[in-house]
Amino acid sequence: MAEPRINTGGNHSAGPRRTSGQSRKLGRPFVKLWAASTLSGLGDGTTQIAAALLAASLTRDPVQIAGLMIAHQLPLMLFALPGGALVDRLDRRRVMIAACLVRAAALGLLAAATAAGHASLPLLYATFFTVGCVGLLFENASIALLPFIIDTTQLERANGRLQAATVLSQQLLAKPLGGVLFAMAAWAPFTLDTLALLAAAILISALPTRAPHRSLSASTSPSHTTFHGAIRQGLGWLAHHRLLRTMSVTVGLSNLGLGAVFSIAVLIARERLGVGPVGYGFLLTAGAVGGVIGGLTAGRIIALLGTGTTLRTGLIIEMLVHLGLALTHSAIVAGGLFALLSLHLIVFSTIGASLRQQIVPARLLGRVHSAYRLVTNSGMFLGSVLGGVLAHHFGLTAPFWLGLACTATLTASAWRTLSNRAVQTARAHAPQTPD
Repeated sequence: MAEPRINTGGNHSAGPRRTSGQSRKLGRPFVKLWAASTLSGLGDGTTQIAAALLAASLTRDPVQIAGLMIAHQLPLMLFALPGGALVDRLDRRRVMIAACLVRAAALGLLAAATAAGHASLPLLYATFFTVGCVGLLFENASIALLPFIIDTTQLERANGRLQAATVLSQQLLAKPLGGVLFAMAAWAPFTLDTLALLAAAILISALPTRAPHRSLSASTSPSHTTFHGAIRQGLGWLAHHRLLRTMSVTVGLSNLGLGAVFSIAVLIARERLGVGPVGYGFLLTAGAVGGVIGGLTAGRIIALLGTGTTLRTGLIIEMLVHLGLALTHSAIVAGGLFALLSLHLIVFSTIGASLRQQIVPARLLGRVHSAYRLVTNSGMFLGSVLGGVLAHHFGLTAPFWLGLACTATLTASAWRTLSNRAVQTARAHAPQTPD
């Protein structure tokens, strides 16, 4: 989800630890990056709700409405690997600024067209495809940038804060805000997103051109390497690193079950749990609250249990959640389980991002991260397709049993690799100086 680590004198053991890094401030550069990511997430969440409402006002064809989500996710499937190679060749800070400006321009055009009464589905598709492409670069560059502006002993804490801010802004705040703004004026949510992205670009531009620890440039990437060769290097590095390869496959297969569950969550809420729109909103809110708590406490949980033990515990939690959701008919119980699941997923994701930032060489971080994301999101994409098919033929609990089977298989096969000792060994062999 890493750059060369610098020797800070901190304890990098994978076992339970308490470092002084837990109590130190993350610093002003991180606060600016955190604020920029939060603004970007708030705008994105607001736009996603408004775009769905706008599409529904233009057509009642479910295929055409679903095309909006496809247009937004397609860039990840098509351009994840080239995007990672591009991030590794450019200054990450400038990539993020450019991504904000391009997204702002596309959404500003959509806002103007909507205000003028010229909104159309082709325009929505084009806008979301563009936003998806540059958003992919923004997210990749953000992950690759973080180790340059904070001490490596602070990565787990910083990634947890970023994860919590994303859940808070995109889910808890943006969804109701997007609906209210759209009801006031259809163009208003897109205008808000445009302004939020411009503010994010200003915050990122205020980051120092040379970070406290290292240059923000990715100029260590060999200039003689071809673009396709650079992509192969990233894929090859991930494929040959046992710990990160195992984690990518683990998350990908886990996402297979999760994608199947969440693709029909609204039907599960209505037909199995017996709740309406308000109850469904409660389930989503419960999950979001769990995610925020997970992000804010991730650093302390990992420090208490150790990285490997936290990963193993998370897999057991995921199995129990799938089993509980398959058996319960109570919306209250399901809400608690969704909150626990979200907490686990955020902590697991925080560990994944931090390990990549600690282990992967700086010149390869963008490419390895994009390869990792391609593997993990392919599982979610395939799971989303399987969810409806399984539910149609075997009932609404089938996705839960798929999730349980996937997680049980992962727990058995990855248990040895996802250990405190394995993580400690991987960190010990990470590059200590820029390469």
